[in-house]
Amino acid sequence: MDTIPVSGPWITQKEIEYVTDAVSNAWYSKANMYNQKFEEKFAEYLGVRFAISLPSCTSAIHLSLLALGVGPEDEVVVPDVTWIASAAPITYVGAIPVFADIDPQSWCLSATSLEECITSRTKAILPVDLYGNVPDMDAIDRIAKSHGITVIEDAAEAIGSEYRGKKAGVFGDTGVFSFHGSKTLTTGEGGMLVTNREDIYRRALFLRDHGRLPGDKMFYNTEVAYKYKMSSMQAALGLAQLERIDELVNRKREIFKWYGEELSEVDVISLNHEEPGTKNTYWMVSAIVDEGLGIKKEDLMELMSGRKIDCRPFFHPLSSLPAYKDFPGSSIARERNKISYQISPYGINLPSGMNMTVEKVQYVCSALRAILSS
Repeated sequence: MDTIPVSGPWITQKEIEYVTDAVSNAWYSKANMYNQKFEEKFAEYLGVRFAISLPSCTSAIHLSLLALGVGPEDEVVVPDVTWIASAAPITYVGAIPVFADIDPQSWCLSATSLEECITSRTKAILPVDLYGNVPDMDAIDRIAKSHGITVIEDAAEAIGSEYRGKKAGVFGDTGVFSFHGSKTLTTGEGGMLVTNREDIYRRALFLRDHGRLPGDKMFYNTEVAYKYKMSSMQAALGLAQLERIDELVNRKREIFKWYGEELSEVDVISLNHEEPGTKNTYWMVSAIVDEGLGIKKEDLMELMSGRKIDCRPFFHPLSSLPAYKDFPGSSIARERNKISYQISPYGINLPSGMNMTVEKVQYVCSALRAILSS
């Protein structure tokens, strides 16, 4: 058997035809035809007013912070367990990331820890829909409103997920998405910023094009800004994937169902949780191994690799990374965030690519059971 990859897309003839058409025709007066279609359909899918296609989710977070006026010495609360891209743009704008603990079941931002982290300098909250799950947005929204704090929902990993009947990505002043090659909906690289606020939309459009107004033909820049645009070929791929979004999300949930059935009797493993009222799209099927077994994620991944199974580590707490070693508050976070440091060392992401089959899942689970039993 070839090595089973940890992630990967599902590409059909529809995607090939759309991208081919973009390469052939999306030039001159039609240069933005696919970007416009992708943005309109994406906003419609979520039920929001505005969507802006971008080169990455990281750039979407960066523009969100700028449009919301977050700057030097402001604080932004972010969960300790997430990919660094959630936090890095906070530094781009000169603000300070404050690392809060995660919930033991959802693995997303803990509302209790969030409240403990808020100070007079807190300007924004950045909850992350980790691995396709959604945090307690009702509680986060109450906290944000009571303190007059803006919210940027990082839905990079959660296209199609739902909370209380609404799609992930619609619960903040902005929502941001990733279309990286590993994501459920992919454009290879790419992202999207969504919002219901016209002021944020207009400001983000201005900032993403070197500080000039949309439609400006005089190249008369009024601010030093950024170059954050998605190509027409990426937008064409995204549009085709979006037209198949229910199919893609259902495949992710089906893959998780296979894993759940195979590992249902393995009581030393905990898989992704789905709270009532929440729809988890399981971007990554994640397994937390009982710490009593004494096997940490690095060793487990190496043993799985020996069986030609590619896995990823559950995200390291940001406050544990060398990149944030000397940041204000990191040492406090390392002491405070008990759940983050309890779960992360024992978690791995199992192969969750769109090419997974029942047989591949059975092979992965058989290998995992064998390793844990020994």
